Amino acid sequence: MSTTLVLVLALSILIGLSLGVLGGGGSILTVPILVYAAGFEAKEAIAASLFVVGVTSAVSAVSHARSGRVRWRTGLIFGAAGMAGAFAGGLLGGFIPGQFLLVAFALMMVATSVAMIRGRKRPSAQADPHASMEDGGGHDLPLARVLLDGAVVGLVTGLVGAGGGFLVVPALALLGGLPMSVAVGTSLVVIAMKSFAGLAGYLTTVDIPWALTLGVTAAAIVGSLIGARLSGRIPETVLRKAFGWFVLVMGAFVLVQQAPEELRPVLAVTVAVLGLAGVLACRHLAPSCPLGARGAPPAARAL
Repeated sequence: MSTTLVLVLALSILIGLSLGVLGGGGSILTVPILVYAAGFEAKEAIAASLFVVGVTSAVSAVSHARSGRVRWRTGLIFGAAGMAGAFAGGLLGGFIPGQFLLVAFALMMVATSVAMIRGRKRPSAQADPHASMEDGGGHDLPLARVLLDGAVVGLVTGLVGAGGGFLVVPALALLGGLPMSVAVGTSLVVIAMKSFAGLAGYLTTVDIPWALTLGVTAAAIVGSLIGARLSGRIPETVLRKAFGWFVLVMGAFVLVQQAPEELRPVLAVTVAVLGLAGVLACRHLAPSCPLGARGAPPAARAL
């Protein structure tokens, strides 16, 4: 077994760990791992990531459902709408240059990470995560809203090859008002449905190296089982912000990698300096900075 293969399989455990804990981030890790570590072409990596994330999400969703962290009505309706959009996105993705897809992928990661870090203002105290599990309990999103959001997210994530967790979790947690732990579990059902639909679209134009893809999938499943056990034990605010920062860093990395090779060092330093300056300015100048303004109570600086 080559060193490269061992490295790819070891990193693949992180794919499942991310999905199990955060309900997303699988494709964010899978695509770079397959492109930069395994040597896949961009479109092969995107298509393979949909298979890896789809299977891993389905397995992890079972663990979350046993713990009562899946809202089935919202998940299945959102996922059904997303499947149609993801299949269309997968068809379109086969005809778009790979570099363009990766840049679009990274830009969405950055935008979504900002939304997750900022959080969502809720008019009332958070509902108990398990109380909203039952169909008809808590507050399900209106059917039209679920269908529209699902189709749009499905189209976008099918196009760039992302299983959609980093868009589905914000859609459920930020827009739908679900507690983070519930959004994570429900998103896994949606991700699995949309990933397989997007994969079907890509397979009409792209061939996948199945042997390595299956190996990555097996390693990711191991990570997802570990992650599912950890998910309910992590505070919601910490979970959401950690997810946001993780997506932001990975998005910046992918953007830098798509720049001309001679510009990458300069661009990497520029991104790092701008990011640090933004964090410092927010913390010290903005009273309501989500990163924890100076003088804020300790609870506001959880991360």
